[in-house]
Amino acid sequence: MPKQEPKKSKLTTVSELFILFGNILKFTVIAFFTLFILSALGSALGEGLKQGNVAVIPIKGLIANGDIAFQSVADADDIVDLIEEAQESADIKAILLDIDSPGGTPVATDQIAHAVKKANKTTIAVIGEAGASGAYWIASAADKIYANRMSITGSIGVQASRLEFGGLLADYNVTYRRLVAGKYKDIGTNLREMTREEQDIYQKVLDDLHTEFISAVAENRGLDAAHVRNLSTGLVFLGSEAKKLGLVDELGGKDEALDYLSEMLNITAEPVSYEKPKTFFEELAGVTSNAFYNMGRGMTAQNAPVVSFT
Repeated sequence: MPKQEPKKSKLTTVSELFILFGNILKFTVIAFFTLFILSALGSALGEGLKQGNVAVIPIKGLIANGDIAFQSVADADDIVDLIEEAQESADIKAILLDIDSPGGTPVATDQIAHAVKKANKTTIAVIGEAGASGAYWIASAADKIYANRMSITGSIGVQASRLEFGGLLADYNVTYRRLVAGKYKDIGTNLREMTREEQDIYQKVLDDLHTEFISAVAENRGLDAAHVRNLSTGLVFLGSEAKKLGLVDELGGKDEALDYLSEMLNITAEPVSYEKPKTFFEELAGVTSNAFYNMGRGMTAQNAPVVSFT
């Protein structure tokens, strides 16, 4: 008779599974920390290899302060720090803003625009796919604006749209019990319909911000305020039309901007990337963000309308 293999006990099988799990966990931890160390070394080496005389600072995604879930964000604090760093460097002769953004929040937009105007080095804004609304405000603060003939620009306006669920809740017999201390404490909640007075209050805020926007663009671009006001309907303009309207100076991209800087400053313009190095954890978060971006687009944790230059 053939010799039968002894059956493994359940205890032995469980022990082997624990050993296998332990080995997988050990490998994962080692790989994780290896990537972490390589990421840190890469960032350090990148910082030490900065060579060039034109600081290229990217402004990509929604302009805001801090991170926003499922959104590519151009963090205002980081961008201002990079502008100031380029400003302080003796090697840097000019600053090039590489813009691809639909706009952003009022405060973040104003912070970056102020830093651009404050810089005493030549500043060039290059608009790629989009430099609209708040992103255009920032571009207008530069000494010169380049845009592709098909770039999306303009959109000089403010919005704070919202969804209201009061009717939906009523259909399901759900009551919004209003308890506030302060008449306007729950202004903007989407659990009930806005009153006419509340709409007027919000509209006043939007109108004031719109006036600031128009004034900034008119001053930055040296345009008549009435002309800018006529363009400030929220409409977007292609780069070719924006040039005719005085909103951009030249049609072109980074190459054309660098050629201009070489001629104007009598240098050989050599671009160098000025960008906050991402940590391993930020790279990891970015993968998750990209994976779920479309699913999370439009979500907000706030009930009140979010005011933005987008």
